[in-house]
Amino acid sequence: MISHREKDIDKMILSYLEKSDWPVTTEMVAKGVSVSWNTAQIHLYKLQAEGKIKGKRVGRQNQWIRIKS
Repeated sequence: MISHREKDIDKMILSYLEKSDWPVTTEMVAKGVSVSWNTAQIHLYKLQAEGKIKGKRVGRQNQWIRIKS
């Protein structure tokens, strides 16, 4: 079962990505929504699987963008 906190993190991440003009890294997302890097990464992969965001590996970083619908 998904907790309210997890849903809140998803909403914060989506909002953060919506405001970004350029792709952002997992580290930037983590700092922007005040969660650990690992927590951000887990939620980003989940949102990607749900088709809400796109991610791409660039060098040693994952970069993320919001899919406009």
